[in-house]
Amino acid sequence: MERFFNIAGMCRPEDHYMVEPEGRLARLRPLIDRKAWFVIHAPRQSGKTTTTGLLAETLTREGRYAAVLASCKPGSTAGDNVERGIGAVVTSLSLDAQSQLPVELRPPSLQDFRGIDAEGRLRGYLQAWCERCPRPVVLFLDEIDALMGDTLLSVLDQLHAAYPSLPGGSPHALALIGLREVRDYKLARDGSRRVGSSSPFNIKSHSLTLRNFTADQVSDLYSQHTEDTGQAFSEEARVRAWELTQGQPWLTNALAAVLVDELITDRTQEIGVADIEVAKEVLIRRRDTHLDSLVERLKEKRVRNIVDAVLTGELPKFEVSNDDLDFVKDLGIVAPCDDGLKITSPIYREIITRLPHFTGASDHCSPALTVDSAALTGKTALSG
Repeated sequence: MERFFNIAGMCRPEDHYMVEPEGRLARLRPLIDRKAWFVIHAPRQSGKTTTTGLLAETLTREGRYAAVLASCKPGSTAGDNVERGIGAVVTSLSLDAQSQLPVELRPPSLQDFRGIDAEGRLRGYLQAWCERCPRPVVLFLDEIDALMGDTLLSVLDQLHAAYPSLPGGSPHALALIGLREVRDYKLARDGSRRVGSSSPFNIKSHSLTLRNFTADQVSDLYSQHTEDTGQAFSEEARVRAWELTQGQPWLTNALAAVLVDELITDRTQEIGVADIEVAKEVLIRRRDTHLDSLVERLKEKRVRNIVDAVLTGELPKFEVSNDDLDFVKDLGIVAPCDDGLKITSPIYREIITRLPHFTGASDHCSPALTVDSAALTGKTALSG
């Protein structure tokens, strides 16, 4: 089967064109070896699940660790119902471990933990697994910020309580993976309550984010299609694709998918700059799930206010906090530029400025509001 540009779910090298993940993983291995518990946050569909999932597979295959990528998403509807929420998280962890690990490395049966109070069940399950597993356990908890309310607080509390059991009684290394920093995890669906600086998960050693693809990586990604099918992208088309997407992984793949799967299915026809522009317009007008979620974020007042200020280049008539700026940056909507901020890509900018509320977009870097731009660039980033 011909590989394709993936815009949904985890990428697999046998099925999809993809940027070599090793460059994005390089910063993680030293942390894992040092028994670090850390946070990985990046905007939606930027490669978090693919990167950490492939790393977990590699770590287990190499024979040194038992590594699992487990999703917290099944507990997303539990809210303050800790019994239901913790039950969903532990069940998801058990099922993911069964599908990813050989029998001798798997956690114990869930049956032995049904009678434990929810407030201690996750900790107890992790302790039993780590004590019986012949290898150190490495756990990646994906979509942690899908949890809310007391369920989220209980998960963070139990992880905090488990941490002193190192080594042997808790995961050797653990990563919380989500859209934002721990302090911005939502306790209420409307965002009115957040974990804040008093987070019970204050044992993290690092906070990492994933960078977008470089221009060379975008070119290499598109070259894989050429190698498989013979259909070429002109050099100018590759450059324009990177300019429009700024290497955002979903946009990079979506633009190419529109081109080769919908607009130019004749593999003998080269893709040029004009074709890139047509595909861009298709994406903007169609507003698939990823782009629709961007529009939804703009309904939040603190997001809208900052985006408005960046577009107009005018200082806002309100107090801007570092947390608000970091939040909008973590969502992947704005990024630092020379002496200020910009909308992260021309495609995002066009979508935003076509909305009724936003007008007068500038192509230039806007002032960094009331916060020094150095404050926006201090986070550690994974390469790639």
